[in-house]
Amino acid sequence: MTFDVVGTLIDFEGGLKDCLAGIAAEAGVTIDGEEALSLYRAARYSEDADLFPDDLVRVYLEIAPKLGLPAEPKYADRFRDSTKNWKGFADSAEALARLAKTCRLVAMTNARRWSFDLFAQQLGNPFYAAFTADDTGTEKPDPVFFEKVFDFVGSEGNSKDDILHVAQSQYHDIGISRKLGVANCWIERRHAQKGYGGTIEPAEFTAPDYHFTSMAGLADAVAVARG
Repeated sequence: MTFDVVGTLIDFEGGLKDCLAGIAAEAGVTIDGEEALSLYRAARYSEDADLFPDDLVRVYLEIAPKLGLPAEPKYADRFRDSTKNWKGFADSAEALARLAKTCRLVAMTNARRWSFDLFAQQLGNPFYAAFTADDTGTEKPDPVFFEKVFDFVGSEGNSKDDILHVAQSQYHDIGISRKLGVANCWIERRHAQKGYGGTIEPAEFTAPDYHFTSMAGLADAVAVARG
């Protein structure tokens, strides 16, 4: 199984909103969390975006004035560094530990290696291998990212036909995995909320091969299938 990390296993929306709310409280203003995510999404996916999460410095300085927050470098650095404290979803670590008993788990993240290492610790270090933006030189949904993982899987004596790609992002993962002929599983983390939050909206929705609203749901289904 290959996994998106930020948004699927790590609660990045909660982490972003918590950090911005803390800065807002100090500044004596109130912000709307969903509005903040929309502004983040627009800023993050601009043409001059840097690698994640270093790019959060630029993003903060762009969105802060629109939220009434101080557009100062120290707060921008704080926004980036908040990633060090982002938590996994409540079900992530346990579900991964269960899945790791019968499957090789491979991380595929647009985050840089320094932040991924912290995320992996949060998740109990369940991964057999990991590919980051530093390793691939690109970000999903670039097919090159996936091709590097396919090459690794092939070197292990398997093929992309053996992969189930698990992710919450329709834009970064589900759509492109379908185009590349990889079985996929959509973890719909925002099933109880409207819109795409901090993740860019896809040009079109891709019906996944498997669909759960939690990692626990996936782990339960695998356990039943394995008997």
